[in-house]
Amino acid sequence: QGQLEESGGGSVQAGGSLRLSCKLSRYSYNSACMAWFRQSPNQEREGVASITDDGLTAYADSAEGRFTISRDKSNNFFYLQMNDLKPGDTAMYYCAAETERRMIGNCPLTRVVPGFGHIYSYWGRGTQVTVSA
Repeated sequence: QGQLEESGGGSVQAGGSLRLSCKLSRYSYNSACMAWFRQSPNQEREGVASITDDGLTAYADSAEGRFTISRDKSNNFFYLQMNDLKPGDTAMYYCAAETERRMIGNCPLTRVVPGFGHIYSYWGRGTQVTVSA
C-alpha cells in the first residue's frame, strides 16, 4: 500500500546510460521530497539524488555531473538519468518519497536525519543496475 514502482534498470557497459523511472503511488502524488538511493551487497543504502516539490535538486558527489534527477508532476513520475556509468555504480536502485516537508532547503540524501527521524515514508522495491567494465 503506497509502494512506489521503479523501472528502467538493466545491464550496460561502462560509459553507457540508463534512465530509471519511479511511479508515485496515489498516497504520494503530492510528495514534497523525492529521492533515489542505491545499495550494493554488504554496503549501506546511500542517497544518490533528491528533488523537492519545487525542483530543488541535490546530488551525491559520486553522481554530480553524471546523473540528473527530474520529475513529471502531471504524470506522477520522477526519473534518474544516468550517464557515463561506471562499474562502481552497480547496485540495486530504490526510489523514495515523502509528502511532508519537514526541512527547508534540499531534500536529504540520507534515510535518517538526527532530530527528524526517518525522512522518507514511501519506497519502491528496487531495480537492478549492473555496469560492466
